[in-house]
Amino acid sequence: MKHTRSVRRLVAALTVAGLVAVPLSVTGAADAKPRNPPGKPVTVMTRNLYLGADINRPVLAAATAQAQGKTGPEILVALANATYVSRANVDKTDFRVRAGLLADEIVANEPDLVGLQEVAWWRHGELQLGQVGVPNADITDYDFLQLLLDALAARGATYDAVSIAPRADVEAPSFTGGGSADARDVRLTMRDVVLAHVEDGLRVTGEGQAVYAVNLAVPVLTNVIRFDRGYQWVDVRAGATRFRFVNTHLEAFGSDIALAQATQLLAEAPAKDRSTVLVCDCNSDPLNSTTKPGDTVPHKAAYDLITGRGDFTDEWLEWAPAEQGWTSGLSELVNDPTAARFDHRIDMVFGRTAGGDPLAVDRGRVTGTTVDTKDPATGLWPSDHGGVVLRLRGL
Repeated sequence: MKHTRSVRRLVAALTVAGLVAVPLSVTGAADAKPRNPPGKPVTVMTRNLYLGADINRPVLAAATAQAQGKTGPEILVALANATYVSRANVDKTDFRVRAGLLADEIVANEPDLVGLQEVAWWRHGELQLGQVGVPNADITDYDFLQLLLDALAARGATYDAVSIAPRADVEAPSFTGGGSADARDVRLTMRDVVLAHVEDGLRVTGEGQAVYAVNLAVPVLTNVIRFDRGYQWVDVRAGATRFRFVNTHLEAFGSDIALAQATQLLAEAPAKDRSTVLVCDCNSDPLNSTTKPGDTVPHKAAYDLITGRGDFTDEWLEWAPAEQGWTSGLSELVNDPTAARFDHRIDMVFGRTAGGDPLAVDRGRVTGTTVDTKDPATGLWPSDHGGVVLRLRGL
């Protein structure tokens, strides 16, 4: 979802069309010297699974057609043709293969807690041209969560989904040309999920979640397709250690929206009386000061807020330099021959104690960003992102 050219084109199209964000209801180990402060360590991981296709394509097609003053049927055909291409790419980026690669990462690194983003659930149903955008298709094609849990279980690893947070739930017609025998509705339900390693003696004592008040919303014909995002948290006890684990996925298509979401996140999600670990696909690169078309703040604005007024420490930088932590981002088909496109960092682990101090790190790794992690038969990478694993002390 971090394909820069597509994002810029999308934002430009939305701006021309007068479509704006609206309020909605709510790989390799680093070589740094280890540190050994006292206290029970906790290993955390953030992992974007990649939904399997460029979700920009259908939205961009519909927004562009509307901006060009196309008729309703023409907009519908543009949307359906683009949806068809994106859905075909979901098959090409086969999550049944990638789930095994991701499970291998988790098993090898043994995180106590994993924050997952883009835990897609792809379904299809009968074509309903009179209900464009209404999410009601119910025939499952790929349930990313179940496929990943099954892959973990097959490797003898027991992880529980201790928090499942529903996010965007969108549906669109899919066909080629002006219509064909393969016409159908395609539904994508997005979820963020927290996994806990049940063998590690962790106990979840509470949880919560919320949808952000500001999200991307795109009017298409007579309906509005809403791309909800949000945050989730679980309170955890590990022996005498008590802390809060927060997982989120900020908006990719606009830094103004991502900043508004980060503002709500900081106001509502962190614990007041204990340490907080925050993991995310933040879609905010701390080294990127450029501003996208249609935005008023730079790409790094959300990151700067979290590490500034938010008083969180970028824990990767407590372990290794930024350039050893690149996590994004591959091409749409995630079959790149080399790792060259891993050239920036948007997947983060942040931490702070109740007093605002950083947490100590004594082990760190980026996963899924070297060619040996690809599937040898298909050439698929685990995701278009890398994962980040850190072992934290001082909670």
